[in-house]
Amino acid sequence: MTETATPAPHPSHGTPTAPRVTVRGEAHLEVDPEIARITVTLTARGTDRRTTLDGLTHRNTTTLDLIKGYGDAVEKLETGTLAIRPELARHGRGERIRAYHGSIQLNVTISDFTALGELVTRLADHDLIRVDGPWWALRPTSPHHAAARRQAVQEALQRAREYAEALDTRIGALLELSDTGSVGGATFATATFGGAGVMRSARAESAADAAPIDLEPVRQNVDAQVEAAFTLIPPNLG
Repeated sequence: MTETATPAPHPSHGTPTAPRVTVRGEAHLEVDPEIARITVTLTARGTDRRTTLDGLTHRNTTTLDLIKGYGDAVEKLETGTLAIRPELARHGRGERIRAYHGSIQLNVTISDFTALGELVTRLADHDLIRVDGPWWALRPTSPHHAAARRQAVQEALQRAREYAEALDTRIGALLELSDTGSVGGATFATATFGGAGVMRSARAESAADAAPIDLEPVRQNVDAQVEAAFTLIPPNLG
């Protein structure tokens, strides 16, 4: 039985018969964000634990209904931290409880930025609700990440060809390709609307809704870096 010879691997360093060139390719893209995240903090205060919890539960239900009313514009809705804590009296002996404070945090991811401005305004127009954000971002699966990686590889290949042309030769085989860094994600521009724990005067039921806040999306930076090693056809340096 005749065995098929396995080709010898290329050495990790260049040789006179197989010169090696190592180059870096980089890409930088600036693109529009795909999603925005906001954090909604609901608060309640009462003289006893049950009253505080009931008020917080009602506010949570009302807020969830409002957010869910935006349908597909809301990509993700998650409940974060829930807290009920007593407030002790500042004066007097013993641990006398003066009031109870409750809070619930909601994390909302929105893909429709027109709906975002309206939702933020409507949330901030309610008593004892605080809105933080937005945090603009790309999805982890965004095609912009792949586009940046492709562009970085093409730049590395172009650089290798330019070095080969300078030596009046051409590149031979790819030896190695390393992803040395892909960066891309949230670029932050934040604001706070409303006020947690600050009691405002109640609105009349017939009051007109506030105009939607005009929010300008922050463009996202997507960077990719690769290192590539190629063999060169041995150039004639004579």
